[in-house]
Amino acid sequence: MKMLWVAIFMAVLIWSGTQPKDYLTWALEVAPAVIGFVVLALTYRSFRLTSLVYFLILVHCVILMVGGHYTYAEVPWFDDMKAVFGFERNNYDKVGHFVQGFVPAMIARELILRKNLINGKFWTGFFVVCFCLAFSAFYELIEWGVALLSGESAEAFLGTQGYIWDTQSDMGYALLGALLALLSLSKAHDRYLEKV
Repeated sequence: MKMLWVAIFMAVLIWSGTQPKDYLTWALEVAPAVIGFVVLALTYRSFRLTSLVYFLILVHCVILMVGGHYTYAEVPWFDDMKAVFGFERNNYDKVGHFVQGFVPAMIARELILRKNLINGKFWTGFFVVCFCLAFSAFYELIEWGVALLSGESAEAFLGTQGYIWDTQSDMGYALLGALLALLSLSKAHDRYLEKV
């Protein structure tokens, strides 16, 4: 299973880095996936996560790498959805921000439960949601900093597409992702945790 995970990650990473729309945007978008890969590799023997969380992390990495290849504002399948559903913008970035809440929620939940950091389901859920909102806000600050430093090339990285509420909606999607992860996966996650 580990080798399959690594093979999928590497195959998508290589595809993503092959003639992307813009190499700087690609590097910025793919960097979190690569950093995550390194962290997972370094901690695999000392703190192995559940297979559910590894799977979710892989899905998140693939979403990042697809966004890096095309830029979040120009993923072709979501351009097609604009015409079909009457969207004014390419909404692939909203998928990315939803998953930016969904996946970290399960990672945070696993760390909290396995390390016995917080007592009680309510406080665990509350902290997980707060963590995801903080993570999302921190990412928005990173995007802002990159925009200030890179000037005109920032539009591809930010992916705002002229939407003035982009930052707020990004955080809203991360919040929704975190809440849905807790509501839909907590019981299944508990079963995986019992096997650890």
